[in-house]
Amino acid sequence: MRNMNIELGDLRAFVAVAARGSFHAAAADLHLSQPALSRRVSKLEEALGVILVARTTRSVALTPVGRDFLHRAVDLLHGLDQSLLGIAELAQKVGGEVTIACVPSAVRYFLPQVLSAFHASYPGILLRVIDDGAEDGLSAVGKGEADFGINYVGAQEPNIEFEPILKEPFVVACRIDHALAARKRVTWAELERYDYLTVAKASGNRFLLDLALADAPRRPRAFCEVRHVMSVIGLVEAGLGIAAVPQLAMPPGDHPVLASVKLVSPVVTRTLGLVRRRDQPLSPAAQQLYDMFLARKGTAVTGESGSMT
Repeated sequence: MRNMNIELGDLRAFVAVAARGSFHAAAADLHLSQPALSRRVSKLEEALGVILVARTTRSVALTPVGRDFLHRAVDLLHGLDQSLLGIAELAQKVGGEVTIACVPSAVRYFLPQVLSAFHASYPGILLRVIDDGAEDGLSAVGKGEADFGINYVGAQEPNIEFEPILKEPFVVACRIDHALAARKRVTWAELERYDYLTVAKASGNRFLLDLALADAPRRPRAFCEVRHVMSVIGLVEAGLGIAAVPQLAMPPGDHPVLASVKLVSPVVTRTLGLVRRRDQPLSPAAQQLYDMFLARKGTAVTGESGSMT
């Protein structure tokens, strides 16, 4: 029987190459030089007595044996890492990093509490947040640049798993001294009489609104477009006009300048969810953070006065 001396670093190197499909990208992820990474994989192959990775000048692909071994290696590493995460006194020593891609309008609501709790349990893990628009955030998940994301697009993507966690309405954002601020609700048709701001057509939020209002006989016409929802809210706060924005983009509770009013006829909502690649298992640390966000599933958001429950 072959006397195998397999190191965890070699296993992690192989799994990284398999996940990224590239020695160069895997080396960057593991903070190794490409030759050092290649030596680790070669050492693993020598210990096992098999070829795991078929290398050419242009591509990297797993051999049939490599594909079979990948599942075993992932299970072994995840089991070990999960054991470390589950031991309180060792949890403080767990390192690594987790990257999430979150749409900016949801950052304030979702991230602070969960990231704070996660950091308290695993202070050695670096948390990276990609706060990009919906399409860029989804692309980061699809390319493996983020472990998972919080987004409102991706449900129709075949290689993306979309787990709904919250439905929120669009509301009118205005200043507290605006004529609409004292209203309980307002219709879309009524907005056409006011200076209206919106996000550009490249925005996922704009796509949702245009789709929902496609058959509306009367709808507001914008005199100013910007790229991001948070920029729209900044212009509203400066007194430039009003805007329709997702509820989560508004400051929670009472705000000294801004107010939000429920929009009806029709009520337009968006569903936020956790997005991840179907073909890529999460690391134990990423899974732990994913589960913490998932625990917030079903949280309700109202459309009144910036409040949420």
